[in-house]
Amino acid sequence: MSESTSQATAVPMLALNNGVRIPQLGFGVFQIPPEDTRVAVGEALAAGYRHIDTAAAYRNEAGVGAALAESAIPREEIFVTTKLRNGEQGSPRAAFEASRKALGLDVIDLYLIHWPVPSQGLYTQAWKELEALYSQGLVRAIGVSNFLSGHLDTLLAGASVVPAVNQIEAHPTFHQAALADKSRSHGIAVEAYSPLGQGRDLDSPVVTELAAKYSVTPAQVVLAWHLGIGNIVIPKSATPARIRENLAAASLSLAPEELERISALESGQRIGADPAVAAFTQM
Repeated sequence: MSESTSQATAVPMLALNNGVRIPQLGFGVFQIPPEDTRVAVGEALAAGYRHIDTAAAYRNEAGVGAALAESAIPREEIFVTTKLRNGEQGSPRAAFEASRKALGLDVIDLYLIHWPVPSQGLYTQAWKELEALYSQGLVRAIGVSNFLSGHLDTLLAGASVVPAVNQIEAHPTFHQAALADKSRSHGIAVEAYSPLGQGRDLDSPVVTELAAKYSVTPAQVVLAWHLGIGNIVIPKSATPARIRENLAAASLSLAPEELERISALESGQRIGADPAVAAFTQM
């Protein structure tokens, strides 16, 4: 995966498996109320973020779209991700069009299947529809989220397009190294959500020690760890100061042994739902 640096934001850029470039540090809007999303995304864009991650299930795509419309930043400089809701795996085309309309975009940069929901048995069928959207130029890259090893095997067995991204729960105490390695072995980039362990990983002695050493915050240390091990990462905040603070993590480089010390915090404790059994519709 090749790397360069965006002069506009000083955030590393990763090349996905189809050559599309994605800012490695983005801004997530999960759990930001719809009425607050426009302002939060506007703050993020003003701070220098050029990668915004939303989803139909978050019910705030319209707020993202409003912020994009108000911004003077050229569209080609902003990378936008959204996701297919679980309850719409049987109708991906209509779901995609609804997201595109809410976002006010002709082309979406990255479209993901949000969860495999294996009990539905629809994700391979949905993937074929995403492949069609991709072939028609309506989306620049397609991928998956929360796909475990077996889900990837099933998908890849019938896929014409290898997913560009697998967005998974990943943070120091639960970074799913085997799944990340498998994803990368197929050329699938790993994107981390809940990158700070919903705050639970920030009090680790290793993290606080490194924060003191570099005169940065624990959150910046953890985000720098993600960047250092090659993850795409999408922290979320609605607080302007925290939004800027998270972005500044791109300027922190940890030594290999420091990355290893943080990786050693792995506990195997998942915070979110288990993709092997998760079956909510998100509707």
